[in-house]
Amino acid sequence: MKHAKLQFNVLALSLLTVSTAFATDGYFSHGYGIRTQATGGVGIALPQDSLAAASNPAGIAWTGNRIDGGLSWFSPSRSTDITGNGVPGVNGSYEGNDKKNFWLPELGYTRQLNQDVSVGIAAYGNGGMNTDYGKNPYAGFGSKGSAGVNLEQLFISPSLAYKVNDQHAFGAAINFAYQRFSAKGVSVFSSASIDSKNLTDNGNDSSTGWGLRLGWSGQITPALTLGATWASKVKTGNFEKYRGLFAQGGGFDIPENYGIGLAYKVHPQLTLAADLQQIKYGDISSIANPLANLFAGNPLGSEKGAGFGWRDITVVKVGAVYDYRKDLTLRAGYNHGGQPVPASETFFNILAPGVVQDHLTLGATYKVANGSELSFSYTHGFKKTVNGSNSIPASFGAGNANVSLSENIVGVAYGWKF
Repeated sequence: MKHAKLQFNVLALSLLTVSTAFATDGYFSHGYGIRTQATGGVGIALPQDSLAAASNPAGIAWTGNRIDGGLSWFSPSRSTDITGNGVPGVNGSYEGNDKKNFWLPELGYTRQLNQDVSVGIAAYGNGGMNTDYGKNPYAGFGSKGSAGVNLEQLFISPSLAYKVNDQHAFGAAINFAYQRFSAKGVSVFSSASIDSKNLTDNGNDSSTGWGLRLGWSGQITPALTLGATWASKVKTGNFEKYRGLFAQGGGFDIPENYGIGLAYKVHPQLTLAADLQQIKYGDISSIANPLANLFAGNPLGSEKGAGFGWRDITVVKVGAVYDYRKDLTLRAGYNHGGQPVPASETFFNILAPGVVQDHLTLGATYKVANGSELSFSYTHGFKKTVNGSNSIPASFGAGNANVSLSENIVGVAYGWKF
């Protein structure tokens, strides 16, 4: 156990220092835990490891005593095309990939205290976003240097689950959120901000906050398991270095989300599962306020300051788990999310093109010895382009910004049952 505690402390520290940059279901991860990622992100009614609390804290009632540590390599490809603009030198293609590789660690631990009560803790990247344009799309409007943003969100979630009986469990997790943000190359908006000194190129800033996740898991029949979960909005502190960029003086809360799920064992070796999730991006002013607010007399950073114009999205996840042999389990899945970025909002979303909607996933787990397991996953986020529709305001020369994103994610994890 001393070895397990040391491993947990080292990996928890690394979570705070290794760069994270998800942009899958909006800017949330499509799944938490390597096994869940390999199964299309399905996890509400299908707990597979000690990261289960990130999807549904009731799930840790069924995971037993285990520890899991994983690392994913995340490689997004982001770009924009500007067309029909009247400012000389603006029209053209821009690649936002000057930073190409990101490393995403995760760690989970669960322990069954008695027949009815289980506890755990999970540390993982909730989501994020990164763009890095060496050729600045806003340069023609007056910005200098390279352009881009970097958003990283880490959750550390202690959890508790209680079995009401052998079929039903309820769970709760406290979500401690740490987030870090930076922006550069957007000085073109300085005259439209309440605080131009705290708008861009101020390095990293961070904020923290607390939230709650609740869940239920129930085995309705020997073959059918259902689940439900809800996570509160996380009210975080403001990004003071960017109080002139984000609405409400640098506010950037983490949105409420909730979902339902099912898992059905169609054969002793095969389980099919599905989740339906709702993410309430539209309730966060700095994310949801449209760019039109700027031209209605609400400067950047003000109470109703312009944001990215994102909408709420619904995400559908489906997956399959097949026990091919006693020592080998295969996984596959598919994930489809709604589109958070309207065609009218692509000009500001050059910085945050979280437009991917479709993901194909696969993976496997190999049981080594003495309760040890090795897992891997692969996720491909298919390229999606949102073509702007009158997205560049006339004061910036009109025209459209067309934003694109695709992704590849490869993850490996080590699990140990004790």
